[in-house]
Amino acid sequence: MNDRVKLEPSWKERIGDYLDRPEMRALSAFLREEKARGKTIYPPGPDIFNAFAHTPFDKVRVVILGQDPYHGPGQAHGLSFSVRPGVRVPPSLQNIFKEIENSLGIPRPDHGCLTPWADRGVLLLNAVLTVEAGQAGSHQGKGWEGFTDAAIDALNREREGLVFMLWGSHAQKKGQLIDGRRHKILRSVHPSPLSAHRGFMGCGHFAQANAYLESRGEPPIDWSLPPKAELTV
Repeated sequence: MNDRVKLEPSWKERIGDYLDRPEMRALSAFLREEKARGKTIYPPGPDIFNAFAHTPFDKVRVVILGQDPYHGPGQAHGLSFSVRPGVRVPPSLQNIFKEIENSLGIPRPDHGCLTPWADRGVLLLNAVLTVEAGQAGSHQGKGWEGFTDAAIDALNREREGLVFMLWGSHAQKKGQLIDGRRHKILRSVHPSPLSAHRGFMGCGHFAQANAYLESRGEPPIDWSLPPKAELTV
C-alpha cells in the first residue's frame, strides 16, 4: 500500500511504515476487490488521506475524532464531520455548529466544509477512513483502526499540549492511547441527533479547547468559517 499512497511527508515519516504491514496490504486488497465488484467506496481515492494532507504533524493543535466517513453521495472528502461546499449539512454537524454558536457566539455558516479548521491545525480524523456507499460502518474491522491508532500514538508521544475531542464510544476507545497529563482530553456523547441532547449540547468543548491553548500561551483556534462563496478548497 505504501508505494501507492501519497501521505503528507511529516506523517509519512512517522506512520508511513505502517502502510507496509500485512493488515494494511490486506485492507488494500479488500478495497480493490470491492471496487472490482462494482461497489462505490467513499471518499474518492485521492481524498482518503485528506486529514493528513491539510494538517501536517507539527501543525496539529486539536484532534476531533470521528467514526467513519459519511456514506451518502458527494458527502465524504476525507475530513471527519465535514462535507464539501454545496452539500447539505448533516445533522451531527448542525449540532456541532449549534454548540459553537451557543458557547462562543459564532454564527452558523452557510455550508458544512471544515477545510479551514483543518488548515488551522484541527486534525479531523475518522477512526476508519473508507466506507461503502449507503452502508455505515461497513469498513470497520478491516484494518484502518490500527493505522489511525498509530497516528494518535505518534501525536501522543511526540507532541505535548494537544486537545483531543472524543465524542461517542468509538472515539473514546482511542482515549486509551492518550496521556491525559501531557494533553487535554475532552469527552462527550456523539453529536448525532440520537445522543446530542444527552450531553453534547452544552459540553463547552470548543471554549474549553481555546482556554487550554491560551493557558499554555498559544493562540486560540478560530472556529468561524468563511461564507461558502469565499471558500478555497
